[in-house]
Amino acid sequence: MAKNMRKINIFLIAGARPNYVKVAALWKAYLQFRKKRPKSRVTCRLINTGQHYDYMMSKAFFKDLDLPAPYVDLGVGSDSHASQTAKIMSRFEKLLVKKRPDLVIVVGDVNSTMACTLVASKMEIPVAHVEAGLRSFDRTMPEEINRLVTDALADYLFTTSKDADLNLLREGVSKNKIHFVGNVMVDTLLTHLPKSKKSGIKKELGLNGSYAVLTLHRPSNVDRDSDFRRIADALERIQKHIPIVFPVHPRTAARLRSGSLNGHLGSLKNLKMVPPVGYLDFIHLLKDAKLVLTDSGGIQEETTVLGVPCLTLRANTERPVTMAQGTNILAGMGPRVADYALRILEGKIKRKKKVPPRWDGKTAPRNFQVLSKKLGF
Repeated sequence: MAKNMRKINIFLIAGARPNYVKVAALWKAYLQFRKKRPKSRVTCRLINTGQHYDYMMSKAFFKDLDLPAPYVDLGVGSDSHASQTAKIMSRFEKLLVKKRPDLVIVVGDVNSTMACTLVASKMEIPVAHVEAGLRSFDRTMPEEINRLVTDALADYLFTTSKDADLNLLREGVSKNKIHFVGNVMVDTLLTHLPKSKKSGIKKELGLNGSYAVLTLHRPSNVDRDSDFRRIADALERIQKHIPIVFPVHPRTAARLRSGSLNGHLGSLKNLKMVPPVGYLDFIHLLKDAKLVLTDSGGIQEETTVLGVPCLTLRANTERPVTMAQGTNILAGMGPRVADYALRILEGKIKRKKKVPPRWDGKTAPRNFQVLSKKLGF
């Protein structure tokens, strides 16, 4: 059989909301690849683990991102890290035994990423990790453990920045496995930015002038009231100067219901606590924000591309390129958050927009170019 006629079956894994954004770019690149090379016998199938959402609960998100219904939804659901990982592994193993793909592509750093990598690796199925090499050097973060395990086992490591390459090399990874391709999240952002302009979310929320956007979900910020209160105190100061839109993550909402801060945050007149919004609505909010406060990794990247000032409410970040070249400032979780925010609002801190190399909207096609060459499809 001719090399370009080799039959290849790929499983593309998603499990949580940030995964869908990355997978959307890869799915689009796969469709473009098939269109350009119709004789290629590569088939890509989307597998949803259901780590955060099952398909029926997230259909609007799939629609926003132009994703197809999953080939299989494992329907794992929320649980403790150990139980969730075990469920994913058990259900994914049964799928691999039945269908056995030629390659498994995982993205990001959630439990689904590590669990599916472990199963595929033990079954001697090659794994490609998109967004490899990111390191916070903080092993109290579950995501850091997931990143380390996944990168140690994966066969193809696709990186977003040169510092990620260096991290992998320091860990003894062969340079032949490392491929600096860029950032797939940026592909999705740039693709959907024009469509997001049609969003009516600002009118719906009554935003007529300047505003800030806040997201919070990490255990280190929301699991203990003492930690959450430090951030709440900073928000109280900031909202006196600018309205803050706060789409409340389900995890954070659960913590607020069980903790003591719900009433305090609810009393802040300029803090708009709203349910989670769709991808297009959220991008619309981000692009016009005066300031973004977040503990998310992906939002650090999106604000860098959009040129919006971002304060990361963490003690560390696995995305230092957003600080060195972008608009991101590592603000911690205490009084400095409000200090930084007010200085930005007063125009005393200005971060020049500089988009990192290969964050150009063409990353996912580069992924498929590498895989096509390596696997012969």
